Amino acid sequence: MTRAWLSLGSNLEPEKNLHAALRELRGHFGAIVTSPAYRFPAVGFDGPDFINLAVGIDTDLGVGVLNDWLHNLEDRHGRRRDVARFSDRTLDVDIVLFGDQVLKGPGNPEIPRPDLKYAFVLKPMADIASNVIHPVLGKTIGQLWREFPADKDHSERVVDLY
Repeated sequence: MTRAWLSLGSNLEPEKNLHAALRELRGHFGAIVTSPAYRFPAVGFDGPDFINLAVGIDTDLGVGVLNDWLHNLEDRHGRRRDVARFSDRTLDVDIVLFGDQVLKGPGNPEIPRPDLKYAFVLKPMADIASNVIHPVLGKTIGQLWREFPADKDHSERVVDLY
């Protein structure tokens, strides 16, 4: 079994879509670890705020199969793939870390996910995976959050999603 750390976000009916995603993740993977949910401004475009959280799952799926399963989860909840990369989302689920693996190249998602540079991914991850070591940087996720530049916009607000 491999511990996979996921980032979830939505800015279109986020409560509904994130609840549904968590329900499906629990149904498929059993017990999951969830961070608090946070409201963050959209990044890269003007749009409604996103609600973001992180989830830890244990899986025997390979990273490619897991990524496909997560894409199907997004699709079941109305994810459109014919729009700009930075746009509104019913559901966005990404593998941030997959054990201590480092992956990049054709046919693979990039692991660790480069989006760890954004507060909307890093803050929820730090809440539930603070002692996990980033396999490239050699620092814990908690340390990366503590080092996060104060001048970057990370005016997160906790959302009562549960």
